[in-house]
Parts: sequence; C-alpha cells; structure tokens
Amino acid sequence: MTGEDTATRRTGLRSLIWPAALTLAMLPLLVGLGVWQLQRLAWKEGLIAAITAETGKPPAPLEEPPEAWKALGQQEYRPVSVAGRFRHADERRLFATEDGEAGWHIYTPLETEGGNILFVNRGFVPEALKESASRAAGEVEGRVAVQGLVRKPAVRGWFDPDPDTARNVWYWRDLEAMARSLPEADRARVLPFFVDATAEPANPGGWPKGGVTRLDIPNRHLEYALTWFGLAGTLLAVFAAFAWTRLRAAHA
Repeated sequence: MTGEDTATRRTGLRSLIWPAALTLAMLPLLVGLGVWQLQRLAWKEGLIAAITAETGKPPAPLEEPPEAWKALGQQEYRPVSVAGRFRHADERRLFATEDGEAGWHIYTPLETEGGNILFVNRGFVPEALKESASRAAGEVEGRVAVQGLVRKPAVRGWFDPDPDTARNVWYWRDLEAMARSLPEADRARVLPFFVDATAEPANPGGWPKGGVTRLDIPNRHLEYALTWFGLAGTLLAVFAAFAWTRLRAAHA
C-alpha cells in the first residue's frame, strides 16, 4: 500500500467519525424509547385487565357497613350504590367533550344517608344546557339511589388551569378544590373520591347523560415500541451503508 493509499484510507475513516458519533448517540435513545413503550404496554394491559375485573362486579353498597367506603374508595372503577339527596345548587361544571361535542360534566354533591358528602359525576350536558334551569326535569329532588363507578381524583396536568370558581368552570377533576368550594362546615364530610353515575336509569328529561366513564382505553404501545425499534434498526442500516460506501470509495 502506497503512502497515497494510506492517506486516502485515513481520510475515509476520518469522514466516518461524526456519523459514527451521532449514530452511537441516537441508537441508545431510540432503543430506550422502544423499551419504555414496552413498559407502558405492560402497565396498560394491567390497567385494562383491572378495569375489566372491577366493572364486572355487582354494585357494592358504599355505606353498608357505614365505613365500607374506606375500602371501596381504593378500588378504581368499582361499581357501587349509594342513596341520599342531591344538592343541585352546589353543582360544579367541568369542561368536557363527548363524541366531539363540547360541553360539561355535572358534578353534584350528594348528601348521603350515612352523613357524608359525595361528589357524583351525573353525566354530560351540551353547552346549550350548561345552566341547570335549562334542564330542570333532571334536577331530581328528594331521596335518590345512585349507581356508578368509583373514580379517584385526577392528577393535575402541566397545562391544566386553575378552576374559575366565580364562573363555576372547572378543567380537571380537582376534588380538593371542589371540597373547598363548599361551606366550611361541609368540607370534612366530603368523601375522598368521585362516583361516575351509570347511564341507566336515565335522568328525567335525559340530562345530564350518565355513563361517561371512558372504559375503552386505547392500547397502541406495542405498535409504538416496534416503530422505535424499527427506527433504531434503520439507523444502523443507513450508517452501515454510508460507511461501506465511503470506505469503498477510499479504496477505489
């Protein structure tokens, strides 16, 4: 090999330094994202299995015995039943969409027969029925029996704004703030979870429309994992082809 050949070969190898460095930097990231999606897949499958198992159970009395709620309230999506009287004047409206339509979920405090206060998500109303006076038939008075699913308070997202209590506008399931919005004497009686009312029996007049709990949780994490692993493989293939081309040209 002549000196010129050696110099050309060194030039070819040097031309691979930055592409190799970038490949080595990107490869663990792409593989790591694929592994993370596999972890998310396992978590999502466990969540779906838990939801299926819980929602398949018959409704359990929330206050029989009186403190049954302490155990039932730890079981997300657990069907429960409870009786009491709604405090419609204290309903809270959470911005929501159903089937692409903007509207509100109506959270109404229920004075339970056991002396507790339970915020019940009675269901969805469109913007035109935001005010309770526009759906007076659904403002049921007297004793009611409610069936629904236990839901834990939401975790606030990065972009979730504070509630506008003056306008009764809420943006996430902030149970602590909803409890604080009640008279001070009531706050200690608020149960530490929500109940999403079932669709049946329907409220008089059809509103609010119950059964809003989302149970068909999407699960595309395997697809995402394969995408990241595929990108990692493609990156290696592209670098290998690039390196082979450069080294071949250096030997030509």
